[in-house]
Amino acid sequence: MTFQQLWQLRAEFARRLSTMYGQEVPAYTTLVDVSAAVNEDFLARHGADAERLGSIDRVTAERHGAIRVGSPREMAQVARVFAAFGMHPVGFYDLRDASASSVPVVSTAFRPTDPEELARNPFRVFTSMLAADDPRFFDRELRQRLQEFIDRRTLFPPELLELADRATEHGGLGETDAERLLDLATAAFELSGDPVDHTWYRELEKVSAVAADIGGVTTTHINHLTPRVLDIDDLYARMEALGITMIDEIQGPPRWDGPDVLLRQTSFRALAEERVFRFADGTVGPGALRVRFGEVEQRGIALTPTGRDLYDRMVAETDRRLAAGEGSGIRVDVARTVWEEHLPRTEQELAVQGLAYFSYTLDEEALARAGHAVPDPDAGLDGLVEAGIAVPEPIVYEDFLPRSAAGIFRSNLTDEGSRDDAQTGTAYDLTVMSEVVGRTVADPHDLYRRQQDASIARLREQLSAVVAR
Repeated sequence: MTFQQLWQLRAEFARRLSTMYGQEVPAYTTLVDVSAAVNEDFLARHGADAERLGSIDRVTAERHGAIRVGSPREMAQVARVFAAFGMHPVGFYDLRDASASSVPVVSTAFRPTDPEELARNPFRVFTSMLAADDPRFFDRELRQRLQEFIDRRTLFPPELLELADRATEHGGLGETDAERLLDLATAAFELSGDPVDHTWYRELEKVSAVAADIGGVTTTHINHLTPRVLDIDDLYARMEALGITMIDEIQGPPRWDGPDVLLRQTSFRALAEERVFRFADGTVGPGALRVRFGEVEQRGIALTPTGRDLYDRMVAETDRRLAAGEGSGIRVDVARTVWEEHLPRTEQELAVQGLAYFSYTLDEEALARAGHAVPDPDAGLDGLVEAGIAVPEPIVYEDFLPRSAAGIFRSNLTDEGSRDDAQTGTAYDLTVMSEVVGRTVADPHDLYRRQQDASIARLREQLSAVVAR
């Protein structure tokens, strides 16, 4: 009997979800096909440079999904499911204040954390939990009914949770159990055909379409599944040319002549999907909901805390200039100008200024040219980089941006929803989210820093060996 390791389960899980979602949302298949064509053309134009931020095989296979759950109990259960695929909670995202629209969720992302596991299959799932206890969105009476509704449902059957725990404990499963785990896990995220209570759903929708999508139905489902593309601007133009309506603008950093950093995202607008409703008079009939959409992403270099502070200042400066009527009035143009004024134009400058994370490798030819002037292994890294002896290789940003995620959500909402800002919001942070999921939620910076530090340690060991000869 063939034993399936966690990464093999993860790769098959991602493949099955992609097939399922393509059947549910045919425009997603178009998005995947266009993404593949864009990547092939980009590779043909740029050669090896196209794979600067990941091999073409990884980029083409890469997906991130998004799901939504309604309570800490459901969040802890989904953490158990994802652990069976070697996916761990990383990062905390508060979307409640990241948008003017009503988006009452807090989120984390489940993904591999080891660089080797990411290279094998980087599948990740952005997972949002309804902040049903936040009085800005839900009054006391609605909170009570919402909690009762969510407590009555079962998103993940006991057999799935038991198999998931066993896979986590043993680092995988035998073939029969692996097949059963994959069947159950995929089915848990399939769009249900059960009738939706029309009155209840519409009541929640007045607060937030996102709240209705989470708390107005008896199951969860894939909200979007996102391929990775090497040129998101080209992708956007090609999708529009095919007659698929995209959201108004690409979220995240602008396109510019310097290094790609963090994450750029866009999507096609949510499409009307046929659903079955149960109406107040007890009858059952057809209807439609617009909650699911097709997202695509272009990933850049991970920024250090110093780099993120600079990024946040540049975003704020872009907002200020737009509000003041400066520049063209088009966000991407104003942002590009701000980027050109403040962000270094080369990866080496990002490295030397400590703005981004890199893995450092030894250039033996540069070291040989140094001859007797081999630098002290304990010398500053900046000097080694500037001498060409230490070569910075960018570490890909594997995570998300709250403002961009909220921007995607907002662009696909038909209504702003409602919120009472006179109330005090419920406090959530990384520590609280760790308590919710029942395991430590990793700080992304810690993961990137460890990867960078490990490469620097290897580099210094190599230099020490040269000096000792």
